[in-house]
Amino acid sequence: MDDALAQQLADYQPAEATKQLVKDTPVLVLVGPTGAGKDSLKDKLLATEQFHHIISHTTRPPRINHGVIEQDGREYHFIDKATASRMIEDQAFIEAKVYSGNLYGTSVAEIQEAHDEGKIAMTDIEVQGVAEYKALDPSVMAVFLLPPTFDEWQARLMRRYGDVMDIDDARLRMQTALDELDQLLNTDYYVAVINDDIDEAFEQIQTVIKSATHTTPDEPAARAIAKQLSADIKSHLEATR
Repeated sequence: MDDALAQQLADYQPAEATKQLVKDTPVLVLVGPTGAGKDSLKDKLLATEQFHHIISHTTRPPRINHGVIEQDGREYHFIDKATASRMIEDQAFIEAKVYSGNLYGTSVAEIQEAHDEGKIAMTDIEVQGVAEYKALDPSVMAVFLLPPTFDEWQARLMRRYGDVMDIDDARLRMQTALDELDQLLNTDYYVAVINDDIDEAFEQIQTVIKSATHTTPDEPAARAIAKQLSADIKSHLEATR
């Protein structure tokens, strides 16, 4: 079924009305490796009531985060693969991708709700979904959140997952983060923001939203940290083979 969903998505295009909806709705997507602090920052942004939180759909099962099981309709809309297949047929997604064996997608209904509320549609998505948004509307704001250092990133992952994450899972997360950083460093889709202090990261994102070019003056420094983080991950993976 994973291959079947991927095949359905190979030539997926949203309807013309959906493309116009995205152009008519301001959209902010948060991207970054697990442990970059997307959830905490998203909560702080949502508290301003500027944003409508897009809840993505996924076929993966709920996970335990910070000792609490994820709930349907809160972290994600958890759906089975048959439902995902029907949604693809009905062009009910803005974008969708099969990632690590599961579908992740943004529904048209969520963007419509943000539009009707007069708010900025916001969510965190996988890097594979950003190109689809940018193809629909280049003005979509894509912020790539980064931990300040490799060591701080590892400390965050340990606080979040503790003993739940085994060695193989840790290596997979590192390789995934490396692939995500490669997307940041080799495309012009993203504005890089360091999430060391949540209040500073919040202000950086407010700058991105208010700027006519949707950028921030601190991005060159953030990209330099991204390059260092990528190098540190490669070194760690090599050393622990």
